[in-house]
Amino acid sequence: MKLSPTQMAWRAAQDIEDGAYVNLGIGFPEMVAKFQPLGREAIFHTENGILGFGKAPDPGLEDWDLINAGKKAVTLKPGTAFFHHADSFAMVRGGHLDVAILGAYEVAETGDLANWSTGPKGVPAVGGAMDLVHGAKRVAVMTDHVTKDGKPKLLQRCSLPLTGVACVTRIYSSLAVIDIVGGRFVLREKLAALSLDALQAMTAATLHLEGTVADLIVPEL
Repeated sequence: MKLSPTQMAWRAAQDIEDGAYVNLGIGFPEMVAKFQPLGREAIFHTENGILGFGKAPDPGLEDWDLINAGKKAVTLKPGTAFFHHADSFAMVRGGHLDVAILGAYEVAETGDLANWSTGPKGVPAVGGAMDLVHGAKRVAVMTDHVTKDGKPKLLQRCSLPLTGVACVTRIYSSLAVIDIVGGRFVLREKLAALSLDALQAMTAATLHLEGTVADLIVPEL
């Protein structure tokens, strides 16, 4: 009883404002580009040097000269811009991105994010995520609510190496939508069939309520 990555991507896309400049992290967040609401158009950025790319091409129609930072094929839209890697990071560090949506290994109730390393055998460096989480105006996370072995990923404090401190403001999990406000997890939406007690049992920090908790409703995708 949980959302698929595709459904999480759909839900995250609903909160992107028309005309926003958006960076989509490697993995689940890349799918957000498929689901722009009718009447809205985001401008998607990838740190290897493209601004204004479109959704992934259909299988067999990839142009492998056109890839995002995760080495996935992308399509181009009218007005797409190409630029040097250094210019791309100048956009990030200069505060020109409205939204960054990333994956996560752990998120703390303080907004701390760990998403690059699970220990000594992980990747050797944090990469561009460190810049994105402190350069973008709004940082959101897409993640399964628990690990593959059922351990909470939403914690009081992260145990893994940090990507950024006090940077995440919203979590789109496989079970709920949660805001981080004043160092607390504030529950906004949850699956209707899931009780609050059951959700709390899968969350290693207190879920606070501020008003009515809405049902998390997504289409079958």
